[in-house]
Amino acid sequence: MEDEGTDCAVSSLPDAGALPAIAKLPDPFKKLDGSRISTKADWRCRRQEIKKQAEKYIYGTKPPKPESVTGTVSRTSITVNVSHQGKRTSFTASVELPSTGSGPYPAIVGLGGGFLGFPLNTSLVKGEGVAIINYDPYAVGSESGSRSAKRGAFYDIYGSNSTTGLLAAWSWGVSRILDVIEQSGGAILKADAVGVSGCSRFGKGAFTIGAFDQRIALTLPIESGSGGVPIWRGIPGEGAQSPSSAYGETYWLGDAFGSFTSRVTSLPLDTHEVVAMVAPRGLFIMDNPHIANLGPKSAHVAALAGAEVYKALGAQGNISYISAVSDGSHCAQRTEWNEPLRQNIRKFLTKTGSSSGVISAASKATGNLSEWRDWTTPTLP
Repeated sequence: MEDEGTDCAVSSLPDAGALPAIAKLPDPFKKLDGSRISTKADWRCRRQEIKKQAEKYIYGTKPPKPESVTGTVSRTSITVNVSHQGKRTSFTASVELPSTGSGPYPAIVGLGGGFLGFPLNTSLVKGEGVAIINYDPYAVGSESGSRSAKRGAFYDIYGSNSTTGLLAAWSWGVSRILDVIEQSGGAILKADAVGVSGCSRFGKGAFTIGAFDQRIALTLPIESGSGGVPIWRGIPGEGAQSPSSAYGETYWLGDAFGSFTSRVTSLPLDTHEVVAMVAPRGLFIMDNPHIANLGPKSAHVAALAGAEVYKALGAQGNISYISAVSDGSHCAQRTEWNEPLRQNIRKFLTKTGSSSGVISAASKATGNLSEWRDWTTPTLP
C-alpha cells in the first residue's frame, strides 16, 4: 500500500508563524498531542503525523492515487496514463532486464533521465537478477519552470501554480509507475520488490520517494545534500548549501518551506524523521565526506537519529549509512559501496540474504547525535 496510515486521524497543524523554535532535533517518538508512542503498533499513525508535517512545511502535498491510472509494462518500457478531474497526462520509463534469472524480476528505479545516468553499478545490479527502470523525473516535474509556473506531468494534473515542489512531484510519478506494475499482473516485474536510487538532486528525489511510498522495498539515496538526508538544523553550521540556497536554486521544495529558510529551528520536524518514515523498510544512504557543501556530517546525524526509530521497531539491521569512501568525485560509483549494495539487494529485493546494515562514517565527516538530541529511545513492545 502506498500509504498505510490513511485512516489515522491527524490533528490540524499550526501555520509556520505560530511554531516555536526547537534548537535540537524534535523527538520522533512524541505524538502531536505531546504523549510518546508506547508500542510498535503506534508507529503507523505517528508516521502519518510526520508525513503530514513534512508535506505542510517542507515538500508540499503529495496527492493520493488519481481517479484513473492505466498503462503497460513490457520488457523494454513502462507507459503511464493518468486522468483526474477532467485532466490527463502521460509519461514513460525505459526498462532494462537482467540477463540472469527469469521473470518476474525485482527492479530498481533510477532517477536520471540521461542527465546523470543510472546512479548505481549497473553490472552489479543486473548480475543480481534485478531489472533497471530508467525514470526521467523531468517528464513529471521539470526544472525549466518556476514557482509560479511549474511544468511537467504532475503539474498538468494539479496545476502550474501548485504549491507542491519537485521532490514530491517526482515521488508521485514513481508511485504511478508502481500502480501500473501492480496492475500488470506481475509477469515481467515484481511490484513488491522495487527499490529507488538517485544521486545529487536525484538523491534528494530518491530519498523523498522512499519516504512517501511504503511500497518501495529499498531506498538508495546518494550524496543527496541539502533538501535530502542532512538535518536542516546542522546545515548552517557545517558549511553545506544553505536552506535559502536549496530553496532558491529551483523549486525542489514546496513553496511553504520559504518561511523556514532563515529559521530552520522553527521546523517542527527534521530529516531524521523523514529517514524514520522509511522504517522498517530497507534504507542504504551513500554519502561523500569530501564535499562539505553536501552536508555529510549532518547526513550522518540524520542517519544515526533515524536509526533510533529502526531500533525501537526491532529493525536496526535494515538501515545502512556509508561515507567512508576514498574517491571525492561527486556521484562517482565507488567500490566501497559494492558489497553493501549487493547485500541490501539480496535482503530486500531478491529475498536471498539476511545481512545486517552498517553505519560507517568517514572520520572527517562524523556527526555526534548526542549534541543534537535531548530525547531517549523507548523500548516498544
